[in-house]
Parts: sequence; C-alpha cells; structure tokens
Amino acid sequence: MNRGAIVLLFALLLPTTLLTTQANQDQTLPKFWDDFKTAVTARNVEAVAKLTTFPLEMPYGIPRVRSAVQLRKRYQEVFAQQSDAIACFQKARPEFDPQTPKKFSVACPDKAGNEVILYNFTKTKTGWKFVSFDNINE
Repeated sequence: MNRGAIVLLFALLLPTTLLTTQANQDQTLPKFWDDFKTAVTARNVEAVAKLTTFPLEMPYGIPRVRSAVQLRKRYQEVFAQQSDAIACFQKARPEFDPQTPKKFSVACPDKAGNEVILYNFTKTKTGWKFVSFDNINE
C-alpha cells in the first residue's frame, strides 16, 4: 500500500474513531454519578427526585413510582428494602453496554449478597436520569 493510500485511510477512519471514543467517555457522567450518590447517601429526596425521570419503573409486580411525592413516601423501598444502596454506591461503578452508550446501570447486592439489584440510568435531553430499579431475579 502506498503512502497516499495510508494517509487517506487514516483520514477517513479518524473521525469515526473519535466520535465513538467521545460517546463512550461522556464528560457529564462523572458529575451526575457523584451528584446522585451524594443525594442518595444524604437521603436528600428532593435532589434524587431532580435526577430521576418519573414514572420510575420498579421490579415486576411493584407499582411504578409516579412522582417526587411518591418517591418521598417510597424512598426506603427503592434504596434500602432490597439492597443497601448507600453502601453499594460507595464502591459500585457504572456499567455500560457498548451497544447502548446512552444508558448505564449500577449493580448492587441483595440481602443475600447476590448482585441482582439494578439501578438503571439513561441520558435524556436534559442530562442523565435515574429511570428504573429492578431485581433481575423477579
């Protein structure tokens, strides 16, 4: 392959590679995750509600959390009943699927120690939001 062809190939592939890398390294994610962890740890329901999309999807058979008012009433159910989110979030890191770069989840152990509790997040037009809580055993 001659030098001109290599330069042309590099020039064509570089923008695609940069876009893919940028999508995987969203600069808003670290701040969102830190804000969300801090709000959950402080039991700041209002701050958590601002970082949540309603209705918040819940595990099979459990009604969705439809508003910030309901989140205030059901806070323990979401963050403490099936898993200790405060302890989990201190160590847990967001997990991404390369197929869905605008989504991530955080897996937490249930009371038996099995990592089956998932907190799911999606990037919306207004930024990252907490969108669902799930127990993959149910």
